[in-house]
Amino acid sequence: MAIPRQLPNAITIARIPLAVVFFVLLLLGGTYGVPDLALRWTAAILFIFAISTDWVDGYLARRYEIVSDFGKLWDPIADKLLTGAGFIGLAILGEVSWWIVAIILVREWGITIHRLMIVNEHVVAAAWMGKVKTAVQGVALAWALMPLHVVIGLPVWTLITFVLMLVVLVLTIWSGIDYVVAQVRGARRSR
Repeated sequence: MAIPRQLPNAITIARIPLAVVFFVLLLLGGTYGVPDLALRWTAAILFIFAISTDWVDGYLARRYEIVSDFGKLWDPIADKLLTGAGFIGLAILGEVSWWIVAIILVREWGITIHRLMIVNEHVVAAAWMGKVKTAVQGVALAWALMPLHVVIGLPVWTLITFVLMLVVLVLTIWSGIDYVVAQVRGARRSR
């Protein structure tokens, strides 16, 4: 069965408006103080759906051998917009510390800007470490977005969220270092 050649790219691009809708729903849903649980659950489910499309577009592109430079460039950008919206939204709501979010976003957008700067030379696809980092970010954000504090209690939910965010922070820094090392090695080889 053939699929349209642009389907993986269309799925990637669809994550961008989904990130905007998700962000608005998250902020409207409020925080654990006086949340609108229906909006908060809707935001969480939309995030989980949107982040899951990252796996779908990658699978389709590889399975049907339609991997493109467009997809290699825009897939990580769409992921960063979606996860960035989650991190910033949670920080605005006071549920994740700004210092954690700031470090994560500096790494994420620093590498994205670098990718855009060298796009005319070559397109840098996400490495396995970056994919692991994105998957863990997705899981941690999904946890933090779901208003499970109503079920398990705020202290337990807060502790688990904090630990998950620390794991994300470590993986984000580690994958950033991995990216820089790979780029330096690649530059040396190309000379």
